[in-house]
Amino acid sequence: MAAGTINKVILIGNLGDTVKMHYFDDKNSVGRFPIATSESYTNKTTGEKVTTTDWHNIVVRNKLAQICEKYLTKGDKVYIEGKLKNRQWEQDGIKRYATEIHVNEMTMLSTKKNSTTENQNLPEEQVKTRLENNNSSEINNDLPF
Repeated sequence: MAAGTINKVILIGNLGDTVKMHYFDDKNSVGRFPIATSESYTNKTTGEKVTTTDWHNIVVRNKLAQICEKYLTKGDKVYIEGKLKNRQWEQDGIKRYATEIHVNEMTMLSTKKNSTTENQNLPEEQVKTRLENNNSSEINNDLPF
């Protein structure tokens, strides 16, 4: 990292879709999903409550991607920490652009109730997942909040 610069994004939002996975031959994987963040305010002129929603493209890799695929579903609330990445490509002669958040930490804020899927017994409290060096992760069930 260059001195005097930082690229860090923190979001709390809800999944807009299921996690879409792509697996590579060398056991690496990438998961992608959108999350929505909203903010509300009162219009001072009309007194009407106004809510605006922004959509964010989330990218997770390897073990963290597999955890997201297994435990997250559309509508779940998550805490995301990562960095902003821009990419571009050409499709049908048109330049396309995307801004993504590449995740290095994710906390599930929704709880799973009455799960009947084998090995999907999440604790009722929040589950925190941290990706270290994009190759391993740990689940910490002893959160202080």
